[in-house]
Amino acid sequence: MPSTILFKNDSHKNVLLEDFSTGDLAVQANQHVIIHGKGAMILDPGGHKVFSKALTAMMAELGGAKLTTVFLSHQDPDIVAAVNGWLMTTDAIAYASNLWLRFIPHFGLDQLVAHRLLGIPDQGMVLDLDGLKLLVLPAHFLHSPGNFQVYDPVSKVLYSGDLGASVGQDYIEVQDFDAHLKYMEGFHKRYMSGGRALKNWANMVRQLDIDIIAPQHGAIFRGKELTTRFIDWCSQLDAGMDLLDGIYRVPTA
Repeated sequence: MPSTILFKNDSHKNVLLEDFSTGDLAVQANQHVIIHGKGAMILDPGGHKVFSKALTAMMAELGGAKLTTVFLSHQDPDIVAAVNGWLMTTDAIAYASNLWLRFIPHFGLDQLVAHRLLGIPDQGMVLDLDGLKLLVLPAHFLHSPGNFQVYDPVSKVLYSGDLGASVGQDYIEVQDFDAHLKYMEGFHKRYMSGGRALKNWANMVRQLDIDIIAPQHGAIFRGKELTTRFIDWCSQLDAGMDLLDGIYRVPTA
């Protein structure tokens, strides 16, 4: 699949590696790359089936830059399953929530590279990408209990992980928010933990200057109107724990 440039200037580029799982039973997933100066980061690089294709596509975009950082928003296999391959074939450092550092090795992390998997504290952190300060934002329980997002202040892209994910649409960018709802509402009601987390997240990201929200699944939101609309929608959504009434029932034959 081709790459899509989300943003580019003389020293900075944001690339969407659209989808390498077409025709597969696996859920569609996006891989994102941030290139700044001589450094590069890949976000949520995916599982074993897409590893070689994602690596090749990323290398084609690097130019004179080098992959220095692998960001893992949470522990799901569509994000971290191939992390051993990324660490074995590059010199990059991988970052994931402290909660998942003892679980990720179950995907087959070689002892030779285990020291390059580092933890993110619950409050988030600032990552340096060749002088660029990327914000690693807490987004816990949206959906994972140890979950983070990345904000790039140059491109003003918020990489939102599973928040904002959509399934089944045939376009890369959202054009009509209301028409797009059918592709993401069910996912969010089932996978997000609840309205309290969503409201807290919305209050946090409203402090940022956001031009694009780029999820790990499905279409991106570009422009102030759509990004604001999505944040407002999240802040009012009942999901997860809010919808438990009637769920816990002893099944009958």
